[in-house]
Amino acid sequence: MLQIVLNALRAGVVTTRYPEAARPLPERFRGLPLLTPGGDLPPPEVCPSGALTERQVDGRRHVALDAGRCVGCGRCAEGEWAGAVTFGREFECAVRGRADLVVEVVADGARAGLPRQGLTPVAADRDGVVVAGAAGVPLSPRGAADRDAAAAAVAAQIHRLLGRSLHLRHLDAGSCNACDWELTHLLNPVYDVRRLGIDFVASPRHADGVVVTGSVTRNLETAVRRTVEAIPEPRLVVAVGACAVSGGIAGEGYASAGGVDRLLPVDVYIPGCPPRPEAIIFGLLVAVGRRAARPLAAAPAKA
Repeated sequence: MLQIVLNALRAGVVTTRYPEAARPLPERFRGLPLLTPGGDLPPPEVCPSGALTERQVDGRRHVALDAGRCVGCGRCAEGEWAGAVTFGREFECAVRGRADLVVEVVADGARAGLPRQGLTPVAADRDGVVVAGAAGVPLSPRGAADRDAAAAAVAAQIHRLLGRSLHLRHLDAGSCNACDWELTHLLNPVYDVRRLGIDFVASPRHADGVVVTGSVTRNLETAVRRTVEAIPEPRLVVAVGACAVSGGIAGEGYASAGGVDRLLPVDVYIPGCPPRPEAIIFGLLVAVGRRAARPLAAAPAKA
């Protein structure tokens, strides 16, 4: 017992001060990819998860990146495409709208990035993103103002009711356990998410919301719906990791729904494969209105 006390005194306080102050990131940390407008960007076939798509507009090649599908493999930033695609160091990437994870740039001209916010391709999947291989699809207005106003109203209500305390039920809906491990780290002495008034509970009836990891396997669709329906309203649904956001590397198929928003409305999307613990903390603070979401951006244009 004495040795335990001595070890604790030597270690001191190890709990991070995030979000008030961030810890230095590991040297090899890889954030989300950034497309450089005017760069020699890779073709969609390079990406194993379908995060890259392209289309022609007035004879110019437009390339779009869906960060919700990105698994961080780095293939798009290797070889001849090194420099045209770079990986940033930003981890505070949680957003409220699925379209905010998509950015489009002009690949053959030095022009600023064109955020794909408020736009939905005509031939798109249900989350408002161009299906892999559906290049050259025209865009149509989506009504971004109405969506943003509705999201702001919901966020205000959630912040009023849950802003100082948040109890969540974690639901593994078919993950590889990488995101589950990152969630587990939130409860250790280093991150200690309870200091922020956030905790995890065993029953959905005791929860204010649900945190979903995994692409939602077909056999778990009913369980996911019933778990969320058991949570009293107003309730939050947070998608953690690329699989929960979009289906990730598994995508949509006979065994996978392709993301939780195929079944339920999602309040906050936290991309990454997996997202680091601070990224999840940031997303949870966005969910209760204590931090503002940060939509994806493009890299600076080439001179």
